[in-house]
Amino acid sequence: MYRLLFAIAMLCALPVQALDFRSTANTAAVLYDAPSTEATRLFVLSKGYPLEVVVIITGWAKVRDSSGAMAWIALDQLSTTRTLVVRSASTIRNTPNDNAPVTAQVAANVILVWLENSGEWAKVRLPNQSTGYIKLNQVWGT
Repeated sequence: MYRLLFAIAMLCALPVQALDFRSTANTAAVLYDAPSTEATRLFVLSKGYPLEVVVIITGWAKVRDSSGAMAWIALDQLSTTRTLVVRSASTIRNTPNDNAPVTAQVAANVILVWLENSGEWAKVRLPNQSTGYIKLNQVWGT
């Protein structure tokens, strides 16, 4: 009985795993319905598209995209670069503050490189290589 209680207590003490976000590494990353190149091709994503890794098995990762769709991708098609996709037209500011000067406007579905989080904001690199801050609730991939 005590061993069971101890085992349960130890499991509860394990840290919660953080979400694992990565991005597509190649200009045409193929997503499949099963972990095999013989499986049905579902999507082709451009380089830098953010994906949440749900599970990894030998050579493959099951991933979720911003729409919530699940698919499989070969591990060599993933990069450790973390990117975000803009949910709807948004404003980039020069500091993480609603009253900070606007440095850019970005359209929905633009891919941004994630640099760090600052409270409810993410510091990002834009396609033109400038940096700024966007609210976390305006992007997917964090």
